[in-house]
Amino acid sequence: MTIPNMITIMRLLLVPAVVLAMLQSRWDWAFAGFLVAGISDGIDGFIARRYRLFSQLGAYLDPIADKLLLVSVFVVMGFAGELPLWLVVTMVSRDGLIVCAVLLSSVMAHPVEVKPLFVSKVNTAVQIALAALVLGELAFSVHLDPLRPALILLSGVLTVASAAAYLVAWLRHMSGNGEGSQTSGTKSGNSNTGT
Repeated sequence: MTIPNMITIMRLLLVPAVVLAMLQSRWDWAFAGFLVAGISDGIDGFIARRYRLFSQLGAYLDPIADKLLLVSVFVVMGFAGELPLWLVVTMVSRDGLIVCAVLLSSVMAHPVEVKPLFVSKVNTAVQIALAALVLGELAFSVHLDPLRPALILLSGVLTVASAAAYLVAWLRHMSGNGEGSQTSGTKSGNSNTGT
């Protein structure tokens, strides 16, 4: 097993630890875990590119680890009242629709290649910034208004825009008018965060 894959598996194992810390209101530990996950994501990507340690396993595990952490953090913060439930529902619904579209394409013998769209990458970056901001505020007992409301609004707009872009690309693919939906991709062996 390659070093990037081991780092990705460590990120997967961090998810329940971060969620447990949040459920116990240990925001300092949750923030630290989220930070470690983010830094390790950058490190495994750098190592994979620098030493050409690409693998099919990493290409699947990397986006799963990233998305699982982000969705878990958003869901817990939504139920804790730290993020509006409409944003959490929008985020989860978008991801669910993408998965359903990919599965449906495969079932219909018209599989879709998944690559990240620019709007998706920006959306993911904003979601990461929002999660880090909220966890940081709770960990250090600070309030960075109006930054949080601005990021919430921006995240909501980008999530809807991203979902719409994927829907258009998927419909074009299924009708035979496009190259395929671009919903995920690789980061030199390990998949790019951005769906």
